[in-house]
Amino acid sequence: MTVKVVDVLGGQLLEDAWALYYQAFEELNAQAVQRHLMHFDEFAAVMADGRVRKFLALGGAGELVGLAAYTNDLDAVPLISPAYFRRRWPQHYADGRIWYVEFVAVADSAPVTTFPELIAAMHDLSGRAALTVLDVCRRTDQVRHLPRSTRALLHRLDGPVRCERLDEQTYWLYEFVAPDGQL
Repeated sequence: MTVKVVDVLGGQLLEDAWALYYQAFEELNAQAVQRHLMHFDEFAAVMADGRVRKFLALGGAGELVGLAAYTNDLDAVPLISPAYFRRRWPQHYADGRIWYVEFVAVADSAPVTTFPELIAAMHDLSGRAALTVLDVCRRTDQVRHLPRSTRALLHRLDGPVRCERLDEQTYWLYEFVAPDGQL
């Protein structure tokens, strides 16, 4: 397997990337309150945005088995607040040393090393002097232990690494109960 980094994705590769991305995140759409699956036009816009690096994991026959999107231009990520990062880490922000993982998608048929190789390739680009941020829904944390496993991967790549939960958004439901106690 090889990992290739590109700035823009189009044509048949865009179609292949969409199929992989959709397969990887479609189930999560029914498991998490916040939508984790972009619509095709949103996905295509990210793939066409040169500020976002695309990491393509290619299998032995050149087929796409993994895909990640990674950027240090925080204005390229619509649902985060660059001002938050500028306030917390002003020098890292000014130097472009805060990187955001938009997503990592791995095909069901991909080699088990695909996710670690994508993480390693992103780390090679940003390096030790940078901060890397990703968002993880509760289900992905509970089922896949993504924050812990990513920390372990980074530790193996480059030694001790500190991991911090930056923020948490919760969703609350209010349901009115009938006078007889029935919902």
